[in-house]
Order: sequence, then structure tokens, then C-alpha cells
Amino acid sequence: MAYTTINFKNPMSGEMRRAPVGFSWTTLFFGCFPALFRSDWKWFAIMLLIGIITGGFSFLVFMFIYNKLYIKELINKGYKAVSIEDGNFEKASANVGIQIPVLG
Repeated sequence: MAYTTINFKNPMSGEMRRAPVGFSWTTLFFGCFPALFRSDWKWFAIMLLIGIITGGFSFLVFMFIYNKLYIKELINKGYKAVSIEDGNFEKASANVGIQIPVLG
């Protein structure tokens, strides 16, 4: 099965971001650190705090929802999709639960 990744661009700053869709394997193996590497400070702090409180068990929940949270955060910051790898926007939008805006 192919792993879908959406390439986002902020039209105001020109900054590019890649966001995987679906299950977060990196969160499964590395906990809150994928959020840190993506400069997603808000979710890094939330995941770290909840991870400390629960002894790391919260990452078993975050691995199912983190990529969706990250995509929604990018869209809220004004990013728009430029392209999608190994998938289509309709299926990715259905997976995320919101319509993904496309730059075009």
C-alpha cells in the first residue's frame, strides 16, 4: 500500500511543508519528536506533557490522530496543497475530515 503525502505551500511566505496522511508511524516509534522535527511547537508541547503524565501511553492514541492534527494546523495557518504523492485529494480530504484547500 502506498503512503500518501501532501505537499503544502504558504502563499504568503512561500514556505513549503510535507504532511503524511493517515497513521503516524513516526509517532509510534518516536513519540512527540516528529512534532518537534516538523516545528509544530504547540502539538510537541501538548504531546510531551500528556506523555509525561501518562507514562508514554498517550502516544498509542496520538499515533492514530497526529498526522490529521498536523494537516489541520497547516490549513489553519493558511497553507494550501500544491501536490499529492501516491493518492488523490478527495481520498485525503475524506481521511482528514475536512476539505483540503488546493493552491491553484
